[in-house]
Amino acid sequence: MKNKAENNKKLVKGILLGSALLAGTGAAFAAASISKNVRSMNVTLSGGMRTITENAKIRPLDPGKYQQIALNKAVKFNVSQYEICGIGNLSVMKVNVGVMQMLSFIITPFEKEMPILSADYIYMLGKRMAYTEFYDTVSSKDSEEYREVIDQLRSFALKYSYLEDVRTTPSWQDDMMSVVLHKSGKPCDDPAIYEMFCDAVSIYLEAAAKLPQLTQEERKVKCELNRKFTDRLISQGGISTDMFKKAIGSERTKDFFDKVLFGTEIFGNK
Repeated sequence: MKNKAENNKKLVKGILLGSALLAGTGAAFAAASISKNVRSMNVTLSGGMRTITENAKIRPLDPGKYQQIALNKAVKFNVSQYEICGIGNLSVMKVNVGVMQMLSFIITPFEKEMPILSADYIYMLGKRMAYTEFYDTVSSKDSEEYREVIDQLRSFALKYSYLEDVRTTPSWQDDMMSVVLHKSGKPCDDPAIYEMFCDAVSIYLEAAAKLPQLTQEERKVKCELNRKFTDRLISQGGISTDMFKKAIGSERTKDFFDKVLFGTEIFGNK
């Protein structure tokens, strides 16, 4: 009986030691992944911002009370806002929540007949999700000039067809997107995801540069189209929108969207 008891003690100690070593190895792996993911996210954002400054002038704006938005004690988005001169509003959001990092980048045009560019990048340990969407908030999708813009964006999308597609849930927003990339990957795909993001920004700005500036009346129409889209996000929802509405309420979410995320309030009054 004594030998059996001793053997059981050794077995328990071995299990506990093995579990501790496994947990330690897992924690070390997670820490290394988090560090790499934060670095990849920051490099991707820096590349996107550099691409903008190479193609346009930008002016920092003050997001005011929305410089940081806390959805709860753990999830706090850091928010930056800019004017892309001659085009419109740029908003950038970043969050680092332990095993998950997220970058959101939205260009809302008010001075050119361009789609809204929305890019979301999620890093979760060894998994990547990269969404690039172009929303057709334009007076006519059938104009020759806009068809040329869409053709350029479709050519860009084809370059990254080799990346794995993500199947998404159908949404009312689908009808508003002529071009969309929903991709997934692994850490080895970080260079391709970085290139895809910078490429999207570069092609977008190059296409915008070829278009004429909207007149004052046309800008009013454009602003109203952008506003209708963002109002629908509030009323009909979306994955990110619903997350904000649940955390800070519909009224504050709308205020954040209008003033910072899409800038309809600021640019609509210019």
